[in-house]
Amino acid sequence: MNRQETDALLREYIDYLLDNSDAEHPMWNIERVRQGEANFWNYIDGCMINAVLSLYTFTKDQKYLDFADSFVGYYVQEDGSIKTYRVEEYNLDNINPAKNLFRLYDLTGKEKYRKAMDLVRSQLDTMPRTKAGNFWHKDIYPNQVWLDGLYMAQPFYMEYETRFRKMQGCLDSFRQFQNVEKLMRDETTGLYYHGYDESREMYWADKETGHSPNFWLRAIGWFTLALADTAAAMDESMYFERRYLTSMLNNLADALLPYQHESGMFYQIVNRADDERNYLETSGTALIAAGLLRGVRLGYLPARYKEIAEKAFYGITERYLSKNEDGSPRLGGICLVAGLGGWQHRDGSLDYYFSEPVVENDAKGVGPLILAYTELLMAE
Repeated sequence: MNRQETDALLREYIDYLLDNSDAEHPMWNIERVRQGEANFWNYIDGCMINAVLSLYTFTKDQKYLDFADSFVGYYVQEDGSIKTYRVEEYNLDNINPAKNLFRLYDLTGKEKYRKAMDLVRSQLDTMPRTKAGNFWHKDIYPNQVWLDGLYMAQPFYMEYETRFRKMQGCLDSFRQFQNVEKLMRDETTGLYYHGYDESREMYWADKETGHSPNFWLRAIGWFTLALADTAAAMDESMYFERRYLTSMLNNLADALLPYQHESGMFYQIVNRADDERNYLETSGTALIAAGLLRGVRLGYLPARYKEIAEKAFYGITERYLSKNEDGSPRLGGICLVAGLGGWQHRDGSLDYYFSEPVVENDAKGVGPLILAYTELLMAE
């Protein structure tokens, strides 16, 4: 496909997903579809609504704002309570959809969104932490920091503190990134491990370093976008801290370059192209593309990274964006889910990561691809 054809198909695909989804039945949440369970407040939908709102920001097409308002408004009640959300679950994933509350509040003026922000922010007051000061990824994963969690919570935390609390927690948010750089970055490759266990007690954790064994692409993708988004949420007075985060982003971008496939995409396990089970994965590649494009647009990265990110974006659309026999559009190559620990004995091994299902149309791939797409549009 040429770029005009790609653009047309992607817009058709977005409309297809929105036309066939609502807050109770999002067709992009493949985990819920497969399990046949009622939908609830979750990070997967949060990714998709974030992308929809980004489309609205660029296009000003009212249908995107109306959809996002209707979807999120189904969960957020007039008193600011959120259906199915519980502070005491202490799950960083549940912070992610709250990022959309800022824009919805600004765009609609609905006070319930402002109240809901306060509710979600209250989770961070008592969120369990490691001794080093980082939030646990979840209450059910004691002493553990996952790269995913930096994306799920820190942009919300930084923006809330900047806008509503006179920057009281901004340094706390920043220091959690410093800890991750110190504790989870591999000095040889410059890549970041998926998880870290401060206690070294989990079966997946290295007894000396606390690291999980491998470099999972989507976790690194989450972290890439977390750096760009959190830096963007900082007040101008945090000059040193923003420079520090953008330096981390530059270093990570440089570290990823040797592992970019000729197609532009990246592998599920970033540094193991030699393993025949490995595959070029959509969601992580799209997150990296979106993070690099945003970094370039905001002046955090050199302009040369725009071409690198574009290659990643079009690598995805060329390989995985297509149509079914019935004419409906689809996006493939998406790892459904991957984590560490739990009853499934997720040990962070290569065998584990390659055993997880690869699916189509899941928002963990679709949302980041749309974010990358809107960044490309804004760069033109």
